Amino acid sequence: QVQLVESGGGSVQAGGSLRLSCTASGGTFNGRVTAWFRQAPGKEREFVAAIARYGTNTKYADSVKGRFTISRDSAKTTVYLQMSSLSTTDAAVYYCASDRSIIWSQITLGPYAYWGQGTQVTVSE
Repeated sequence: QVQLVESGGGSVQAGGSLRLSCTASGGTFNGRVTAWFRQAPGKEREFVAAIARYGTNTKYADSVKGRFTISRDSAKTTVYLQMSSLSTTDAAVYYCASDRSIIWSQITLGPYAYWGQGTQVTVSE
């Protein structure tokens, strides 16, 4: 049973940067598509970014392209989301999700078998 734990959230001023981490226990991210989603108060959860199960193929939501970068460490136990040029519209709870079977064309929708508990990102003016 894989468990995902997010960390790195916090408060930052607009224009600042944060790096989120998603660590897998009980397994690795090898062979799994891993994605970041976010949910702001009163809004639906939305896709942010994903990285392919093998290699470095990635996909981003239009709203974060050029500002966010998803990556995975060489041991494949941690997936990162580097966020820069943050704005108040990026404030949300960020969730890590991972799945071995999901096909690439469905990565923005899921379903994902494993989810983390979320980490809060707050952006102030």
